Amino acid sequence: MSYKPAILLIYTGGTIGMVKDFTTGALKAFNFDQLLERIPELHLLECTIDTYSFEEPIDSSDMKPEHWVTMTEVIQKHYNKFDGFVILHGSDTMSYSASALSFMLQNLCKPVILTGSQLPIGDLRTDAKENLITAIQIASLQKGNRPLIQEVCLYFEYKLYRGNRTSKVSAELFNAFTSPNISYLVESGVNLKIKEESLLKGDTDKPLQVYTNMFATVLILKIYPGMKQNVFESILNISGLEGIILETYGAGNAPTENWFLTTLKNAITNGLKVINVTQCSSGSVDMGKYETSTEMKQLGVISGKDITTEGAITKLMHLLGRGNMNNEEFKQAFENPICGELDI
Repeated sequence: MSYKPAILLIYTGGTIGMVKDFTTGALKAFNFDQLLERIPELHLLECTIDTYSFEEPIDSSDMKPEHWVTMTEVIQKHYNKFDGFVILHGSDTMSYSASALSFMLQNLCKPVILTGSQLPIGDLRTDAKENLITAIQIASLQKGNRPLIQEVCLYFEYKLYRGNRTSKVSAELFNAFTSPNISYLVESGVNLKIKEESLLKGDTDKPLQVYTNMFATVLILKIYPGMKQNVFESILNISGLEGIILETYGAGNAPTENWFLTTLKNAITNGLKVINVTQCSSGSVDMGKYETSTEMKQLGVISGKDITTEGAITKLMHLLGRGNMNNEEFKQAFENPICGELDI
């Protein structure tokens, strides 16, 4: 009898886990212990499925680092028992969670795949069944008696993406996510088209590394024409602020006025970590390419290169949580990939 991979399905909340009460029209969470009754097609998959549900389902708009810690601890506790993990999650903050988990679960040798849906599982036109079934199928893929996928991913509408490379781009389309700077890893059609050369591989000789300290005393600031000096100064001097993601123009450009650069210099001198990412939907920061970014580079602003904003803010939380790094070590750690989140 051939071996069947064991998959743990973790329900955190979100539209995918809802069914409609046809009497009231309201959406309510269904009992995931009855999952196989709701989706009998899962019996056709070559794997066994166990379920774990958060006691209180979370709307993804309420997602917090504490919830990421819970997910991480569930995976850590069951890591040796299961061959893969599928996390059901609301779509609004799924890219943030996928990015965070990629930094919190390092040296993965098994898949952690987040998925969700735009319509609830009981809706006539739902995308939930396809997303769930294929996410579990991909999590079950084996090669040489080992899981084929060995990283945190996000599956939505026929595509598997590296989780920390994704952004949600549509509130209405089933094709709600994009991976702006690298292509998908797997495409689901009549067959699964797998780009094996693009997959990350864990080191089976090393244990899973788990990091649960995520410092959330950070923020994201989008640069815009007409930003006032007092506004910028007030934000960078918020009490307790440890890091900031600056979404700048194009390849990392920002105002060159003296007050802007002086405020940045003072903040960095006082220990604030400042990360430069592009506010464009795709592309990379290239500090020094234009004169407008050269001075920021000289001040010690850290380049986010081609990382997404979601990847940048969660990586910032992670590295701040690691602690014990001087400015140069922190800069090197951020500007180099940990788990495929950016290109050098």
